[in-house]
Amino acid sequence: PHCFNTLKNEYPQFGGKYEVAHYTQFLAGLLGEGRLKLTKPMDKVITYHDSCYLGRANEVYEEPRKILGAIPGLKMVEMERNHFRSFCCGAGGGRMWMEEKLGTRINQERTDQALKTRAQMVGTACPYCLTMLGDGIKEKGLEETLTAVDLAELVEQCLEKPPAEEKK
Repeated sequence: PHCFNTLKNEYPQFGGKYEVAHYTQFLAGLLGEGRLKLTKPMDKVITYHDSCYLGRANEVYEEPRKILGAIPGLKMVEMERNHFRSFCCGAGGGRMWMEEKLGTRINQERTDQALKTRAQMVGTACPYCLTMLGDGIKEKGLEETLTAVDLAELVEQCLEKPPAEEKK
């Protein structure tokens, strides 16, 4: 979402006049048009982490949820802090590279919020958030309980694969 934000909101100041869409907007559009079908069921519970640049900076909240809602069998539960009230994972503020001396690391705090939902997965559409949430899960030793996943990976897993062409 950082590059999406830059291309959409900063490049126009330098003459860049073009339509910019985040992949969640694109995929949600394809799902809405019926051009993309997610047919493989995923009987799991997921919570979604709204990243700062996709959510608060660009107000893209519903498209990721539409994607999750299109996955058969997947149950979505919201964290207490979601949409514009979402809690930062810590990466955008440079906390990814800092060792905290006081208090709790931000990514561990957000991981705790995800754990309260009792979800098996925490989904996001930001690679920085994916790293921070994955690290928070590992730091707590909870890899067997909770998994951080990118929405694009979930979509790929739920696509019906075309039959392989027979050799001629």
